[in-house]
Amino acid sequence: MSATSVEPSGRAAIDVPVVGVGASAGGLEALERFFSHVPVGSGVAFVVVQHLDPTRKGVLADLLQKSTSLAVAEAADGVPLVADRVYVIPPNRDIEVTGDRLAVREPTEGRGPRLPVDGLFRSLAEQRGASSIGVVLSGMGSDGTLGLRLIKDSGGATFVQDPDTAAFDGMPRSAVDADVADVVASLDDLAGLVLDHTRQPVSAEAERLAAAVSDERRATSAERDDLRAIVELLRVATGHDLSLYKQGTIRRRIDRRMGLHQLATLSDYLRYLREHPSELGRLHRELMIGVTSFFRDPEVWTALRDEVLPALFDAHPEGGTLRAWTPACSTGEEAYTLAMVFVEALERRPTTPRFTLRIFATDIDDTAVQRARTGVYPLGIAADVTPERLDRFFVRAETHFEISKRLRQMVVFAPHDIVGDPPFTRLDIVTCRNLLIYLEPELQQRIVPMLHYALNPDGVLVLGSAETVGDASEQFLPLVERAHIYRRRDTPAVQPVRLFHYTSGAQRQGATPTGPLPAAVPGVATDGPSLHLQHTVERLLVQAYGPPAVLTDTQGNVVYVSGRTGNYLEPASGRANWNLLAMARDGLRLVLGRAFRSAVAGHAEERLSAVRIEVNDTVHLVDVTVRPVPRDDAGAELVLVVFEERVFEARELTEQAMAGPATPSAQASDLVSELNAELEAAYTELRAAYDDAQSTREELASLNEELQSTNEELQSINEELTISMEEMQSMNEELQTLNRELQDRIDELTLAGDDMANLLDSTQIATLFLDADLRVRRFTPRMDSLVNLLDSDVGRPVTDLTTRMQYPDLAGDVRTALAADDTVGREVITDDGRWFAVRVMPYRTHDRRVDGVVITFTDITEAKHLEQRLRTGEGAP
Repeated sequence: MSATSVEPSGRAAIDVPVVGVGASAGGLEALERFFSHVPVGSGVAFVVVQHLDPTRKGVLADLLQKSTSLAVAEAADGVPLVADRVYVIPPNRDIEVTGDRLAVREPTEGRGPRLPVDGLFRSLAEQRGASSIGVVLSGMGSDGTLGLRLIKDSGGATFVQDPDTAAFDGMPRSAVDADVADVVASLDDLAGLVLDHTRQPVSAEAERLAAAVSDERRATSAERDDLRAIVELLRVATGHDLSLYKQGTIRRRIDRRMGLHQLATLSDYLRYLREHPSELGRLHRELMIGVTSFFRDPEVWTALRDEVLPALFDAHPEGGTLRAWTPACSTGEEAYTLAMVFVEALERRPTTPRFTLRIFATDIDDTAVQRARTGVYPLGIAADVTPERLDRFFVRAETHFEISKRLRQMVVFAPHDIVGDPPFTRLDIVTCRNLLIYLEPELQQRIVPMLHYALNPDGVLVLGSAETVGDASEQFLPLVERAHIYRRRDTPAVQPVRLFHYTSGAQRQGATPTGPLPAAVPGVATDGPSLHLQHTVERLLVQAYGPPAVLTDTQGNVVYVSGRTGNYLEPASGRANWNLLAMARDGLRLVLGRAFRSAVAGHAEERLSAVRIEVNDTVHLVDVTVRPVPRDDAGAELVLVVFEERVFEARELTEQAMAGPATPSAQASDLVSELNAELEAAYTELRAAYDDAQSTREELASLNEELQSTNEELQSINEELTISMEEMQSMNEELQTLNRELQDRIDELTLAGDDMANLLDSTQIATLFLDADLRVRRFTPRMDSLVNLLDSDVGRPVTDLTTRMQYPDLAGDVRTALAADDTVGREVITDDGRWFAVRVMPYRTHDRRVDGVVITFTDITEAKHLEQRLRTGEGAP
């Protein structure tokens, strides 16, 4: 079957599953093997994107047609999608799916490297949603990775060739490393898995379950029980409780996993989870919805740069450090976008005090946080980031972009569960975009007041385009309403501010949680009316009159907070760390550390008296009690740390101030002299050490300048090598295609040569081929009976050969045929009396040029003898 244009036929394209296939270097062989396993009647339309030389005519469709019985054609703009067809991208074009047709366009200039596979996958995700399917085969670079992420986020399925079986593993390995591949398999299995997924029947129960997503009442009791069991398995395995996440979202993600495993019911999937624990990790990553991109909803970031950040700068005329928090940061795009916007806003001010921005970016998914820390993103981000920003804030590598060091230093990434871990505090900006939409209203009503608690007065809260502050409208004032940006109002919480329980490391790694330990905040409402009256009164008395206290484990990790501890503890900057000793204020940290370790080691109470702490230019004297407390339930020891602040009357403070220092005794004077001498010696040593350090610093500075210069040279060389490698990659891909085309031509010529040889042998006609110089070019075996020829005679002049024919004018006839460009005929006899009809014809090439002669010798001996007998009979009397 030859590659032809595809005409609309078959069933309606809107019902046809569409599979996008992307490949690059080594892709031709991979595509041939892939489609050799796709039978006619699969009912699927395939759209193939292969990196091609933009200056050459496309031959991919013709080459691919030889390995498949499906109809293969080069795609054209507006062609309908028809089942059992393969549509191949033309050279120097981009291709997308729009509804039930293909759109073929010229590539957009000035948007970074061309990534046609990402473009196809992006259109599939947008147009086909949960039914979209993407396949990545052999190739260099990272094209396709970003597109597969979009398909996966939309609920579609992603398939990738096993990188170990690919001729070039760049594209497949990029997809696998980015964790966007649902199925990784060899080429012999991949096509079958894709077709199995497209043929998966949707049972009546599955359809009803999908409809029940939007109506909890329509789900059966058994389904609700199965869903709760799945959520409990996830809680035990990961330490994360998803029971208050929106059930519709959880069900859709579970349904996607069920489709990949060909499972029809929730009970089947629950059984599969119990039999395959590794699936729990995949499901958890699936539920950690990481839909994100740079500059998502551009108008929001424009408002932040042009309106919000300048207002924050004006509110701090002395300059300083602004603090921001990005919960649910996923792989870091939003946090880095905020950093870029901050830099641009700062540069727009003609004169401004020095400002810095510290961004705390957190997520429940440890894998996503690790990728965010690396700051490495595929080349496809060029679709979302302008070329100017790419040049300023990224470093281009061969297959990816890297975040610049300047931006990377502004962001601190940490694993953090906004539902289970205490929040960051004293924040100026919180960008909590598109998180609340995945949570049940009950959880939303707990998180929004918590964000109000975490923000400074007049702090800024940025929500997603489909999110609002809900019942907390008294706490937030719309700042830029069109962009869903709010300003914190300094008002008490309407809803109770509940800081969630601390989740220990053991819980995160799979241990069964011991239960919530709510952290109390002064003025918080009760957890519910079911508490006994006595317990309520005792709790209020403790909050009103009891000293602030903290309960920790023996490592100092805080598990419970009672009362106001802000004068003694504050969250440490950087990665979230809820350790008592890390949060202790200056003046308290060292002495508290010694007392804490002593109390834990000796299992005895330790007390500190009149510890001096300075908070906001105010001096506090506090007594601290560190008391080990055994736990009856688990047998593990806890530590209770109580802070009791000393209260002085004004008169008492005045007397202390006026009393002045007491007169030292002689013994004290000697001690003071001795201490002064030691201090002088220490000062001398310190001065010498300082001089040495200064000298070392100068040497290091000089060395750093040299290294910086070397680094710039290496960077320049690296850029040149990158450009050269891209050119080599393009040339290599072109040579791969050209080599295959030439190999096919060689095969065709070999077959034609075999056909010609068999034809000449079957005719039993002696044939001699001569070139324009009368040299032997080729001859058939029958020539042995007329001319003494060997294989080594090829290239010898025909005049040097001895013949068995009485044909002295052979060379003359050849020259005549060449000169006249016409056929010369003659009959000759051999030495043994045989007759041959000789035809000397010009040898013409494909361009009609005469390049020698072809001489055929046809045996006419029988005809001659018959002619002689007839003549003899006619002349007899």
